[in-house]
Formats: sequence, structure tokens, C-alpha cells
Amino acid sequence: LAWFKSSYSGTEGGDCVEVAAGTTAVHIRDSKAITGPRLTVSRKTWAGFVGLASSET
Repeated sequence: LAWFKSSYSGTEGGDCVEVAAGTTAVHIRDSKAITGPRLTVSRKTWAGFVGLASSET
């Protein structure tokens, strides 16, 4: 999987999450604990989350 984190997270480490989009699911992990647990959700669920998180209502 190719993992990505927000460009807003900076380069100093900090508290960040990384996201990797697979063909059927999206995987989320803590950038400081890359071998730790992952959260896996469907692509549809992820799209809904991003839509709600980015809405201005």
C-alpha cells in the first residue's frame, strides 16, 4: 500500500494519520506507530466521512 498524510501535517512529526486507498477499502493508521493497529473502512464509508468532515455546515 502507498501511504499518504496531509500536507498540513508538516515535517516535524506531530500527531498525524496516514491513509492508504486500496481497491475495495481505505486503511488509516497513526503515522508514529506504522506497525500498530489500522482502521479499515469501505471506500463508500471513507467518502462519506470525508464529505462530512469537509462540509461547511
